[in-house]
Amino acid sequence: MILTFWGLLCCARAEISACALFILTNFLWRCLTISNRELQINDDIRDREVRVVDAEGHQLGIMPAAQARQLAYSKDLDLVKIAPQAKPPVCKVIDYGKYRFEQAKREKESRKNQHIVEIKEVRLSLNIDTHDFETKLNHAIRFLKEGNKVKASIRFRGREMGHPEQGYTIMKKFAEALNEYAVVEKPAKLEGRNMLMFLAVRPVARPGAKPAENAAKKFAGKAKKAE
Repeated sequence: MILTFWGLLCCARAEISACALFILTNFLWRCLTISNRELQINDDIRDREVRVVDAEGHQLGIMPAAQARQLAYSKDLDLVKIAPQAKPPVCKVIDYGKYRFEQAKREKESRKNQHIVEIKEVRLSLNIDTHDFETKLNHAIRFLKEGNKVKASIRFRGREMGHPEQGYTIMKKFAEALNEYAVVEKPAKLEGRNMLMFLAVRPVARPGAKPAENAAKKFAGKAKKAE
């Protein structure tokens, strides 16, 4: 008799626990879903009347919210409020799970297509030759075509600190060589032993942009004149 009583009590406790767990899980799911979607669906819609459209956008008319819910349930779909500010609010009869899946997919594609602008560094020097200058230009052009910004830098060593004007000259020529692709965002400035200049993508590339090789030859010609 006692064993039977304890057996029944344990079963009752198990059923109560399972029931409580189901209610708690359902409550948490609804809270999380509502907070994430920021949309009202089915029983969350408390309006007296709503304007209803189907999944294809066809008008189904104005009707009580309860009737609209029954209409959605009869099609094994959900009633989703899509325009809460309208009078009366507009609700759509759709598969909400499918809608959320497609929306998440679109958001993922949108994030994938977004380009994060990076700052790519190109290091120059006071004694850079024509070949190295051309190579650095090609690197900068590639970075700019990818939609990134370019930080041109020159590191002054030893006695080079006494000739900052040479650094400004090289920076100016570098910016001029990239004029078809970039605009100077921050002019060359000496900070300690480093001279920095920042370049951003030109909004609209100028027609007939010159290759880096031509720009390098122009740089070499100016360098010879300077000598």
